[in-house]
Amino acid sequence: MLIKTTQYLSRQIKLIWDFRGPAALKTAEHHVKHLNEFIALEKTALNITGYKEINNMYSIAFMVVVENEMISVRDLLKPHRGEIYTP
Repeated sequence: MLIKTTQYLSRQIKLIWDFRGPAALKTAEHHVKHLNEFIALEKTALNITGYKEINNMYSIAFMVVVENEMISVRDLLKPHRGEIYTP
């Protein structure tokens, strides 16, 4: 139970992948499938993923990790950027 309590006390980081072009939305949507597979395989503390269309030529895919997992996930998955996540 201590681990679960600690996970919610630490900062959450939103890792973001940017996709541009006419297929950006479909690519971001597909990328989320791979992020979910990674979460299941690696058993990360959080299971928050998604995609968002910014405009018709730009979409993002994202996953949220706890701060202590951020470096290892970042090095494996190579996101384009990250930001502090607030639900």
